[in-house]
Amino acid sequence: MAIRTPEQTEPAAPPARPERPAPTRTEGRVMNVFSHGFLWLWAFMVVVPVVWVLVASFKTEREIASDPLGLPATPQWENYVNAWNNGNIGDYFLNTVQVMVFSVTGTMLLGAMAAYVIARYSFPGNRVLYFVFAGGMMFPVFLALFPLFKTLQNVGLLNTYPGLILVYIAYSLPFTVFFLTAFFRTLPTGVAEAALIDGAGHYRLFFQVMLPMAKPGLVAITIFNIIGQWNQFLLPLVLLNDPEDAVISQGLANLALRQGYEGDPGALFAGTVMAMVPIFVAYIIFQRQIQAGLTAGAIK
Repeated sequence: MAIRTPEQTEPAAPPARPERPAPTRTEGRVMNVFSHGFLWLWAFMVVVPVVWVLVASFKTEREIASDPLGLPATPQWENYVNAWNNGNIGDYFLNTVQVMVFSVTGTMLLGAMAAYVIARYSFPGNRVLYFVFAGGMMFPVFLALFPLFKTLQNVGLLNTYPGLILVYIAYSLPFTVFFLTAFFRTLPTGVAEAALIDGAGHYRLFFQVMLPMAKPGLVAITIFNIIGQWNQFLLPLVLLNDPEDAVISQGLANLALRQGYEGDPGALFAGTVMAMVPIFVAYIIFQRQIQAGLTAGAIK
């Protein structure tokens, strides 16, 4: 039997691929100018309407109609008082806070538990369960309005805050699980193994070890859930029919309809500003945590 020589046993090296030419300095400058110009245009499209609403909230009705782009002669602070009291923005604000305290807490607790199990444990149907949650993000919510309405009506939760809270949790779970699953996969396995060797059970491992390590991701997705549920309009419009129980999005729509007859657009702009302030403040406070959570979930 013939013995193969090293030349015969070793596979031939693949031909070297031609290297791509490095981008020239001119091309880099063009791309830099284009990207910065696009970002400045996007910032202009976002900031200008917000500033215009803020300035208009301090104007009188005549100033808004005659000079919509000008500054107010005297700041009209009573617009905020009228929006809070006469427009019932204060009641809508408190209603929204009551709902979101339970809905966001339930979403984060259930979403973190489901994402942790999918990311850290192997069991039959793991990938199927993950894709079921991922597919939930692609399902249009308006297609489920009638089934949700009939289901809550049959169980006696229609026009109630508990029913709306459960729907909010179900609405926010797909994105929460999808985001946190990728984040939990980036956490070091050695820490979890050391905790199990020291005698920690699965519940203690999750709540005392893994959740503190996942704090950046939890903060980031919590802010996204707060923004999404705060701005939700379609679900409460269908599931809450009592005007006294309306949330902030319904309250602004009711205020806009009322001001169309009463002729007080300053109060409408003031109510819009008050609805934006809590989300803006929350983002400013947790800006670093949001950025850290997004980058930590993308880099392993």
